[in-house]
Amino acid sequence: MILAFVETDATGATEVSLETVTFARTLARRVGGPVHAVVVGPRPEGLLDQLAGHGVDEVHHATGDAFSAYGGALWATAVQAAAAAVDLDAVVAPGSPRGLEVMAHLAARLDVPMAANVVGLGAVDGTDGVADDGAGGDGALRVTRQVLGGAVFEEMLLPRRPAVLTVAGHAVQAEQVPPVPTTLREFAPEVAEADLVTRVVSTEPAAPDLSGALTSARVVVGAGRGAGGVEGFAGVAELAELLGGALGVSRVVTSMGWRPHHEQIGQTGSRISPELYIACGISGAIQHWAGCASSKTILAVNTDEHAPMVTKATYAVIGDMHEVVPAINAEIRRRRG
Repeated sequence: MILAFVETDATGATEVSLETVTFARTLARRVGGPVHAVVVGPRPEGLLDQLAGHGVDEVHHATGDAFSAYGGALWATAVQAAAAAVDLDAVVAPGSPRGLEVMAHLAARLDVPMAANVVGLGAVDGTDGVADDGAGGDGALRVTRQVLGGAVFEEMLLPRRPAVLTVAGHAVQAEQVPPVPTTLREFAPEVAEADLVTRVVSTEPAAPDLSGALTSARVVVGAGRGAGGVEGFAGVAELAELLGGALGVSRVVTSMGWRPHHEQIGQTGSRISPELYIACGISGAIQHWAGCASSKTILAVNTDEHAPMVTKATYAVIGDMHEVVPAINAEIRRRRG
């Protein structure tokens, strides 16, 4: 059985949690057994129906006053209690700050390795990702995960059960299935005083999230140092508008004050997964690649044919963005009459 740690907000399960549940279904097909979910704290209305439409057979809901606020060790206690109640093959969580912290606590308590930022199941001699672990025949799980900000992928063997891992954001696409009958099991885990030492004691309203248009756009046009300065973004901004997309930038652009931080793509900015990413004058450092690697198609425009963004892109145009982009804009306008 696979247990998925599901984070929620006021509307239901978060998008990265639904991606994690989709990954859990794939894993369940490999090892056999159902998919369960564990939810800690308040349960949004409609959550059960939402998870039923993503193939979750049973939802374990940890209740109690202690779980009204987040704490890494505290929530790990709830996940561990849910895991102890079932015959478990693996626990998976979103590769979010909370998911990573909770799974780290859980792996330490279970004395098993943890794989972070998993993007898929690794093949083992042409098999389905489950290998003989040489220690009882239960099979070890081999996964593929991204490291160095997504610049490198490695295969990692998880030889002990339950396997504990987090799924990299946008590594899979959340997919609905015909709704299944979903059972709710509420439980109140016993909480140790040590679990209450570090937890959220107050919250403040967040600043408006201005990155939403960027992370949800089907087309993103990006610009980097090649823009040359504050005045160098007119062409890419026009291209983004013509394509009904969003404008994104590299870290150096925001560091130099040319564009606002909410437009930044990368490890310390937004992670995007559009159908098309047009990267103009961006060299493609590891930190930037970590934010755009999930793009379906990447078109690079750069004067340096050896730039990392050019060598990794699906297509590339070698040339000055200040000449290439206006030509693209003019052709789009011409074809539209």
